[in-house]
Amino acid sequence: MPTQKNPQNRVEATPPAPPAELSATEHSAIDSTHRVVNVCAVAIRNRDGLVLTVRKQGSDGFMMPGGKPEPGETPLQTACREVNEEIGLTPDPARMHHRGLLEAAALNEAGFTVRAETYEYAPTDEQHELLASLVPQAEIAELRWVNPAMSSSFDSASQAPLNTEQIFPLLARTPLP
Repeated sequence: MPTQKNPQNRVEATPPAPPAELSATEHSAIDSTHRVVNVCAVAIRNRDGLVLTVRKQGSDGFMMPGGKPEPGETPLQTACREVNEEIGLTPDPARMHHRGLLEAAALNEAGFTVRAETYEYAPTDEQHELLASLVPQAEIAELRWVNPAMSSSFDSASQAPLNTEQIFPLLARTPLP
């Protein structure tokens, strides 16, 4: 530990500097050095196989429900919390199926890659009945159901690259959970 002299010429240990604080716009899930945004994404399909996508306020593109982890949260905890906050559906963690750590260009953070712990949620029979009546909550402005098998026909501005390049192709070849 570095030392310093006080006015009485006694040598005292200099306390370590506190950790650098994140700016108001930077979240601990954002790695500015490597230009990566770490998130959890949750695919939810209805009985017809359509996938729920969400558009955040201030964004033109759609993505999966999900978001950045809070300190101390596991990816599964983040996925469940974000789904509940954004669309009001309370997922059962036991019905979350991990689909992998997927990457693509970030939709809302230019020049960044989004790295998403990706889950697919298998709604209960009762939740399937509620899916059609979900409404946007929190920072979500709009909900849209899309056919993942039609991912090649999406306008690149309307769906996040993570959806069109990774999640939709994965879901198109995966049976409903």
